[in-house]
Formats: sequence, structure tokens, C-alpha cells
Amino acid sequence: MTINHQAPDVDSLIEKITYTPAPTGLPRRARTLMIQGTASDVGKSMVVAGLCRAFTRRGLVVRPYKAQNMSNNAAVASDSDLPPGADGAIAFGEIGRAQALQARACKVPPSIHMNPVLLKPQTDIGSQVVLRGRVLGNCPARIYHHMRHRLMPAIIDSLRRLQAEADLVIVEGAGSGAEVYLRSSDITNMHLAQAADLPVVILSDIDRGGTMAALVGSHALLDEDDRIRVAGYIINKFRGDFSLFEPACRTITAHTGWPFLGVLRWFPGADRLPAEDSLQLERPADFGGAGLTISVPRLSRVANFDDLDPLAAEPGVTLRWVQPGNPIPRETDVVILPGSKATRADLAILRQEGWDIDILAHVRQGGRVVGLCAGFQMLGRTVRDPLGIEGPAGETPGLGLIDIETEIGVEKRLASIDTLDIKTGCRVAGYEMHMGRTSGPDLERPWLMLDAGDGHTWPEGAVSVNGRVMGAYIHGLFGADEFRSRWLADHGGRTSTLDFEARTEAAIEALADHCESNLDLDALLALAR
Repeated sequence: MTINHQAPDVDSLIEKITYTPAPTGLPRRARTLMIQGTASDVGKSMVVAGLCRAFTRRGLVVRPYKAQNMSNNAAVASDSDLPPGADGAIAFGEIGRAQALQARACKVPPSIHMNPVLLKPQTDIGSQVVLRGRVLGNCPARIYHHMRHRLMPAIIDSLRRLQAEADLVIVEGAGSGAEVYLRSSDITNMHLAQAADLPVVILSDIDRGGTMAALVGSHALLDEDDRIRVAGYIINKFRGDFSLFEPACRTITAHTGWPFLGVLRWFPGADRLPAEDSLQLERPADFGGAGLTISVPRLSRVANFDDLDPLAAEPGVTLRWVQPGNPIPRETDVVILPGSKATRADLAILRQEGWDIDILAHVRQGGRVVGLCAGFQMLGRTVRDPLGIEGPAGETPGLGLIDIETEIGVEKRLASIDTLDIKTGCRVAGYEMHMGRTSGPDLERPWLMLDAGDGHTWPEGAVSVNGRVMGAYIHGLFGADEFRSRWLADHGGRTSTLDFEARTEAAIEALADHCESNLDLDALLALAR
């Protein structure tokens, strides 16, 4: 189904929204607790991940859940609603990256039911809507505002499925539950808490300031039925001597009646876990150490930017996100074009910023360029979108560095990949998540040659005639240690000794330790019902 950007007939769109309900009579097994925030980016996703691992280590079967997420950082997840293909292949959908990390914290594969509604922003006023892992289409905010309550049956159904298979479900809210002007169309905060009878803990970020006003203001704005659902509040990201802030907690409790449930001190390992929000990319300019210099243009609709986390973690790499208004530095060794939710729109941004000129000059001077997914499409001669899937219909010239062309279509390819690259002999792991189909002569010179496991191979990506420009559709390529090490050596960098998976796992364990040492987990578990 495609939702037209200008479609005014909401009812006709909603009639096409379908989902497969759970089998009747699923018994509810899990206790459930909801973590809401006083604002976006207060640390809800990370706290839920830490609690998921901490309670999992205690022997509980735990599942994460977020009714609606808005992010262009997505992950491939298993879809139990669809039968396996004729070849026995598992069906896949997509969910927010944060819920995939939380699933990992629970030591289970990600499922589409952990995030039944995913909004992937494509313009300032519209998003691609994903329901239960499947794309519905592109929808302006004003239309989605009127249709989202009709998604509640699927949202509740997914929650019930998780509750039937777990001992504990930890539900993450979105933004602030006190945005009362959105209460009538809310499907993720207090409306969901009411519909599913969930106790709520509110998380506030003291590092950004205004914690007292945020919590007392939340109480003042919520109606009485919502207030009584709040079981208490937690202060997050605290630094310094907490005894100085204790009088503030007494004041907050006096004004709200909500008990203080604890303080989570600043977690220094946060940068070792994937960020969900691209706003994180606007903070530090450089990551990693000296050595190979990689520059990444900060696209307006950048997606799946955690592809670059393994490279940023390398001590022999300096990875720089080039912010708008800045040229690509001349000392750059490799330019990487990341994924994007709007390929043609971000090609326009490349030209608006003058980055296209910088990239072409970089190649003329012997530099390397790598494109991932949409970045791969940008390297070609043309990107066409005849149906207006990602924006207004039309076509846009690419950078012309690889002889390929791409057409955006309705069908989205979702696949999980874990196999061998025949060309390098290295394991390759990752996933595909794209709506474009690419053709052209340079595909005869693939970047990777993957083992299909049945005696056959399939080519992936393309390499330019001069060998200095390459691209592929696979996200997560650099997460495989041996492949990343080989790639670094081939591009003039140091051979890697980093075990990136172990690094990430250690960060999740440290986060769980942090939650254990800062919070009364027995008291939190007692609040769940």
C-alpha cells in the first residue's frame, strides 16, 4: 500500500491497514512496567536496555516494548506473523534500532512486536509509516495525527503477545507523557498506559537542567486519572554530590505526591552503545584516534548511522562527521556516504553544501569513497523516483563515480546476512533495508562476492574502474572484525585488533551493573503488574 503525500481521504487509507491478530486465548504471563520521560532524549532507551539486561541476569524472561518510535535508525527483526518462504527463509520486518539493542540486552532476537509502529522521517512534515515491520507508505503528519488511534488494535495485540511469552515486559514511552495537547491522539504514553493498565515511572534528565520544573510541571499538566498511574520518578544522568539535590527531591514529592525511586548517576560507557537519534551526531566532531582519517557528510535524513560505530571505535581511525557549512577536510583519506531516508533530497543537500565538488576533487587527487545503501545509490549516474516514494516524483543526477543507476520502488528488501565474502575470505554480517533497485555495467565489478551457502554465490555492490570508489547495500559491514581489519589495511590504515561485538556486550553488561548499583531493582519489579 502507498499513502500518497497529499491524500485527504483518511478513512480510505485506514481501511487498508491490516495486521494478523494473535491466536485467541493467549494467557497473560508477564508483569509490565512503563518508563516515560519528561522530554525526548532523557535516556529512556538506554535505561530500558540496562534494566532488560539486569533483570535477565536475575533469571527472568524479559521483553522490551515501544508502541511507536520515530527514528531513521532501524534494524531487521523476525516476523512471526508471516510464514517462512519456499526456501525456508525467515520473514523479516523492521523496528527501531533502540528496541533491537534492548532485545540484545534480553539475549533474544529482535521481533516486530517490540516496536509495532515505526515512523521514519522523510520530510519536515511527513514520515514513512511502518506497521508491524511492513511499510504502509508515506504520510504527512496531519494525516497520521488523525489515523494513529486506528493502529491501537495492532499496538495492544503486539504488547499482549510479548506479555504471553515473558515474565516481565518493560515498556518505553516516547518524548514526554505530559504533552497534553497530544493526549487525544496519543498511542505511546498515557493513553497506552490506560488502555493496557500499566504503572508508570517517569525519568528526568538532570544534566539538561530544569528537572524540578519538568517533574512538577508534568504533574500539573496531567489529569487525575493519569497522575495516579505514576508510581514514582527517577533522576537520570546525575553528576556530583547527590546530597545537595536531596532537598529538591523532597520538594518534588511534596508537590506531586510521587515517590522518589532513585538516582542514576552519569554512565560513562554510553558512547559505546549505538545512538538512536541523529542529533547525537551534532555533538562531538571527531571520534577515535589518529591514523586513517574518514570524513562522513552529515546528511539531512541520515539513516542507520551506527554502521560507522565500529570504525569510530578503532584506535587507528579518526572519524569525523562533517557538519553543514563545513567543507570536507583536505586531509581526508576516505569519504563515506552513509544511508539516508531520502536519497534524492540528500543529493540536493550534497550539492547545496558543495560536498559534491569536494568529493569529486578528493577522487581526482587519489582519495577513496565508499557508499552504503543510499550512499551507494548517490555514487551512480541517476536516482529516479517515478512514484514519489521518498518525496516528489522525479529524478536526480548522482555523483557519476560509478556507472550504475537506481530506481526507487514500492517493494522494500529486508534481509539478514551472515556469510562469507569469497573475494576476501572474510565473514560478512549485516542486513539489507532499501526500496531501490540498481542496475548498470559497474555491477559486473562487485565489491563483494557472497557465499549463498548452496554452492552458489551472489555479487553485492560495485567498484569503479579506477578501484577507488565502491558501494553496497549491506548495512553493518564494518561490524565484522576480520572484514573491517582487511578493509582498513587495504585503505592505508592499521590492522585492527578490536573485538567490536565483545566491546558492545561489555558495555551492555556495564550498563546493567550501573542500574544494579544505582537503583533498587526489587522495588521496581514490585511496582510492575
